Amino acid sequence: MQLKKLFFFVLTFIVLTPFSGVAQQIITSKKEAIKRGIYQKPSEKRSAIYKTPVEKISKEVAINEVKPAVAKPNKAQETAQPIAKASKKSKKSILNEKEESDLIIEPEDNYIATQMINNAMGFLGVRYHGGGTTTEGMDCSGMVTAVFNIFEIKLPRSSNEMAKVGEKVEDKDIKKGDLIFFHTNGKRIINHVGMVIEVAEDEIKFIHSSTQSGVIVSSTKEPYYKKTFAQVNRVL
Repeated sequence: MQLKKLFFFVLTFIVLTPFSGVAQQIITSKKEAIKRGIYQKPSEKRSAIYKTPVEKISKEVAINEVKPAVAKPNKAQETAQPIAKASKKSKKSILNEKEESDLIIEPEDNYIATQMINNAMGFLGVRYHGGGTTTEGMDCSGMVTAVFNIFEIKLPRSSNEMAKVGEKVEDKDIKKGDLIFFHTNGKRIINHVGMVIEVAEDEIKFIHSSTQSGVIVSSTKEPYYKKTFAQVNRVL
């Protein structure tokens, strides 16, 4: 008899235990659900799905966009417009389309020079390291060498030897991509080089690796570089 009571007690405990667990998990409000981590606001769900705000916006626009219904032309309308005439019109419109702005290059700019400048600007912030030619560190001629190596153009390694390559350019003819040289050691010997990235009437902006700040953009309007300016060469 006692064995039957014990069996009945164990059976009752097994049956009722899951329900007691469910009772503990009962949630009566969204606030409680959020607190327990089993409910998310719609905005939070969307932000979890999309990696970036831009991707989220573009995705929502794509979902919500409704394409206007286009009426299918009947046979009478199709025959009223000759196919040859339509194709001629579309061909004319294609010929008159303007090129994308990022493909247009000003006539005075050299295409390779523009690409070289873009690559040089990618080195901005790289620290100065004597003899270096990588993003781990580079000196002035090392930066120029690194840029020209990308385009498989070999130059002498030192700024003094680089100054002997190409054609010397007058101030009025200086263009983007030209190499600009300085003698910053107090002597007349060239020991510093940079790449011209912008030319104004009385100012030249150039990218170079300085001993103090690494790869930066400077100007010939700065007293130090105005005083030590030596020459500009066109290598391309």
